[in-house]
Amino acid sequence: MKSFSFAFAPMMLAALLPAPSLAAPVSIDLPQPEFTLKPGPGAETAMNDCQICHSLDYILTQPPNMGDKFWDGEVTKMIKTYGAPIPETDAKEIADYLKKNY
Repeated sequence: MKSFSFAFAPMMLAALLPAPSLAAPVSIDLPQPEFTLKPGPGAETAMNDCQICHSLDYILTQPPNMGDKFWDGEVTKMIKTYGAPIPETDAKEIADYLKKNY
């Protein structure tokens, strides 16, 4: 009869333990920073309409001082390309606000 070797004990123990899970990692909801827009005429409209589709940090992370054409184009793109449900009167107010403040 062969004698038992304790050198193989860790391998035998590992074989008896359950295999590690291959499940997807667990998502943890971390607090998100609160972004606020600069106060002024149109800020509330921008906040309400823009947050329908994305967070306000998209506005705040745009390059500074891009000018009127940039902001007119961005608001138009949000409506025509991405389908943002923004009325025409709000679009003008938002674009004017963004031009003045960002």
